[in-house]
Amino acid sequence: MTQPLVKKIVIVGGGSAGWLAAGLLAAEHNACAENGIKITLIESPNVPAIGVGEGTWPTMRETLDKIGVSETDFFRSCDASFKQGAKFCKWVDGKDDDAYYHPLVIPNGYTKTNLVHAWQHHKDKIAFADAVCYQGHLCEQGKAPKQISTPEYASVANYAYHLNAPKLGEFLKQHCTEKLNVELIVDHVIDINNDDDGYIESLTTQQNGRLFGDLFIDCTGLKSLLLGQHYQIPFQSKKDILFNDSALAIQVPYQNEDDPIASHTISTAQSAGWIWDIGLPTRRGVGYAYASDYISDEDAEKELRAYIAEKLDRDRVDELTVRKIQFNPGHREKFWHKNCVAIGMAAGFLEPLEASALVLIELAIAKISLDLPANREVMAIAEKRFNKLFLYRWQRIIDFLKLHYVLTKREDTSYWCDNCKPETIPDSLKEMLTFWKHQPPSPHDFTHINEVFPSASWQYILYGMGFETLPSHTDRKTSDYEKAINFFRETQQTTHQYLDALPSNRELINKILKYGMQSV
Repeated sequence: MTQPLVKKIVIVGGGSAGWLAAGLLAAEHNACAENGIKITLIESPNVPAIGVGEGTWPTMRETLDKIGVSETDFFRSCDASFKQGAKFCKWVDGKDDDAYYHPLVIPNGYTKTNLVHAWQHHKDKIAFADAVCYQGHLCEQGKAPKQISTPEYASVANYAYHLNAPKLGEFLKQHCTEKLNVELIVDHVIDINNDDDGYIESLTTQQNGRLFGDLFIDCTGLKSLLLGQHYQIPFQSKKDILFNDSALAIQVPYQNEDDPIASHTISTAQSAGWIWDIGLPTRRGVGYAYASDYISDEDAEKELRAYIAEKLDRDRVDELTVRKIQFNPGHREKFWHKNCVAIGMAAGFLEPLEASALVLIELAIAKISLDLPANREVMAIAEKRFNKLFLYRWQRIIDFLKLHYVLTKREDTSYWCDNCKPETIPDSLKEMLTFWKHQPPSPHDFTHINEVFPSASWQYILYGMGFETLPSHTDRKTSDYEKAINFFRETQQTTHQYLDALPSNRELINKILKYGMQSV
């Protein structure tokens, strides 16, 4: 029996997830060519975007480049700024000087020798990230990761973006429909029609009738219209591990128009969660991710407004409007079923720590594109491969996010105390923490080439939080103290060079908006 070929992809839902999917698949599979894939995106006319500022992982640079957009146009259209990592404030003991960095640059000498043991001899004098990497110093000084002469998507220091998510969706929509031959249908999906084998055959829309497809991508957000509602794929809550289930978001103006734009995400711990602070060129995106079991919405809002009042006049703070967002942290039991695959919030959502949401979207689309099935027979194999890989990725992300909580020394609220209880910590994370008492995280600790967070990221969090790895009881060639010290000296030299050579974040962004970057 001849298997039906996969020639048409139907994406349900726009936003960042839908339009990133449309753009990458259209670009990779020649949607503009006569024999290319046909892509249709159905966008509801009245579903509002969540609309908070978002952070990305550095992979977004490659993603945008593949889609074929100019980085200059992206900055001009998406209220974008550079992101070079995250600064975690008050996560360890809650004191005013409690802070550490998770940079986006790999430690200098990371694969050459054991930097951790050498650093631990000097840990009272210098933070781990500052000893092994220059990027935290760039962030502290508000520096950009490149110069105006650096070509688009190239870098001096590795970087990601902060951006206005609804503007990104609109920007990609225009590019996809005008340049990549993606068909946009603005309509409501009112019914989902299966064939005799249980595969989705078509969608019934309010204005355009039945729309047929071969592969359907669910980008309908928390609604999960196709995978969750239609196919009834169960949702697995992870609230017993990651407590946060609510967020309050505020768009905050700068005190002055020329105030510095932070070159990193600032994550500041609170009594029952943490506040994100993202600097865009025109405003800051600030919000409080918290656990409703530990604090009321009213008290959470008081903490959030008190934080904002540290940098903005109190009367202006009182005028700002708060948006409430509720979510159940977790993910679907599987993400691909039959000829339907969910990405973005339709697949699941965890708290917005470490920009994990957008990078999961990128990785999911990349895997769909790479394994795009030729027919139904191959689709079953693609489904199996996708689900196995992404169950692994979601678990690694859950472990990584929980890592930020389990090493705290804070005992001022039950929220922080409960986060350290053994029953809330996954066994996989417990095992790794036990293993890392005797040797630092390395690439060999993870089984996949394209890990969401590389082993260096685990080191930055572990040793930023004060974790200690015991010295080896035997000599090892990989622990060369003098070699590590030389790498530390190189890092300090590089730090001084880059601080002198790089412009401020706002200065570079202003130049990009005025003159543009060099195209490659």
